Amino acid sequence: MMTGRELELRSNLYRQKILKYIVGAKAGHTGGSLSCIDILNVLYNYVLNVDPKNFGAADRDRYIQSKGHCVEALFVVLADKGFFPESDLETLCKYKSHYIGHPTRKVHGVEQNTGALGHGLSLSVGTALAAKLDNKPYRVYTLLGDGELPEGSNWEAALTASHYNLDNLCAIIDKNSLQITGSTADVCNTDPIDEKFESFGWEVEHVNGHSISELKQAFDSLPLKKGKPSLIIAHTVKGNGVSFMENQVKWHHGVPDAGQYEEAIKELEQKKAAIL
Repeated sequence: MMTGRELELRSNLYRQKILKYIVGAKAGHTGGSLSCIDILNVLYNYVLNVDPKNFGAADRDRYIQSKGHCVEALFVVLADKGFFPESDLETLCKYKSHYIGHPTRKVHGVEQNTGALGHGLSLSVGTALAAKLDNKPYRVYTLLGDGELPEGSNWEAALTASHYNLDNLCAIIDKNSLQITGSTADVCNTDPIDEKFESFGWEVEHVNGHSISELKQAFDSLPLKKGKPSLIIAHTVKGNGVSFMENQVKWHHGVPDAGQYEEAIKELEQKKAAIL
């Protein structure tokens, strides 16, 4: 199991790789991939009982990425964990490549096709309910974006999860407060998210979504309350790690040019040196 410092270094590496492959593809969701990568890092390198060898096992943990447009973050982590050769990502968004702009089960390690926003939580509720019915020990984790919460299917799923006491389910919200056309508060305000989920019968915890230690502690506490589904609201910064991308809506799916890419990698290398 990785130490806290090793996880911080891995997040830095993942950010560099996200940028590398988005630049190579000339497409991608840069800002959101950078905001959620620490969450995926802790999940795959600290929490999840899943790897390339046990991916078909009935007792493996399940991770479903509801905010499927930030697939670059998921692909980079899956490659690092050995689900497929990293060289495959050189075909990202290329003709006939399975590595497209949203998760697809044609890629080893991807549980569900996602990207139509608001569907991931419903899929996760069904998967967690199946575990209960089959008396299986696995847990189900799903990552949502705060910009997809206005989709009504989320709230049907939230109600169902509570009704069936799915304490083997953990949803994480990547709350970076921006979406494609502006701030979530301006587009369709869903705050207070915590009170809404609590009223639906969920147990809720807030964390700094870029703090490895806070993320580890929250996941170690699952279920947050026995008999209730858990929600971790991870407060993040869109474009985190690259100063000129942070909190800038234009980087929702902006692609760095050569100069911007060089500047971003230089900044990340400086942060890597500070960790070391």
